[in-house]
Amino acid sequence: MPFDFKKEYREFYLPKDRPEIVTVPPMNYLAVRGAGDPNAEGSEYKASIALLYGVAYTIKMSRKAGRRIEGFFDYVVPPLEGFWWQKGTDGVDYTRKEAFEFLSVIRLPDFVRSSDVQWAVETASVKKKADYSPVQFLTVEEGLCVQCMHLGPYDDEPATVARMHGFIAEKGFIPDFSDSRLHHEIYLSDARKVPPERCKTVIRHPIRPVSS
Repeated sequence: MPFDFKKEYREFYLPKDRPEIVTVPPMNYLAVRGAGDPNAEGSEYKASIALLYGVAYTIKMSRKAGRRIEGFFDYVVPPLEGFWWQKGTDGVDYTRKEAFEFLSVIRLPDFVRSSDVQWAVETASVKKKADYSPVQFLTVEEGLCVQCMHLGPYDDEPATVARMHGFIAEKGFIPDFSDSRLHHEIYLSDARKVPPERCKTVIRHPIRPVSS
């Protein structure tokens, strides 16, 4: 059976629909940077998804292309994720989607190195006759966070975020947003196929103790 990150690391991908505190270790990702309203026609965000999956599946199928990656094992491509921010805003303001900046990401198995990503970018660009150079290798260490499973439309996320922040206040923590600690979403549903009311999204925010 292929290794499935969602099942093997349930604490990070399948939390309950109530807030909880977790410590997230360093993880490697494929990443594409962009900006603007993700729902707009021809948005940078929509383009980033196609780029990510093109490279992700090139790595997954690398052996068929003659690339031997040390330590390789068969795996399910992990879900799409996103780090989101807006200049001058702690967290995100859902009423100003046009001001979004983002890192669209897909997690990589630990055996994948930056040189393997560069190979996959070049291979996908040639095979698909498109420019995959925006896809980069990225390491993120989130550390101490609060997270919760959000059930329903993306526009209803503020209610879940409010519960998360209320929860950490009771536990003696506050949000800890910075240029490197960002609003994080993990998309467990395909919004193109699943009705908004049935969408599942993990929301994760960086935190720190009030006293620190």
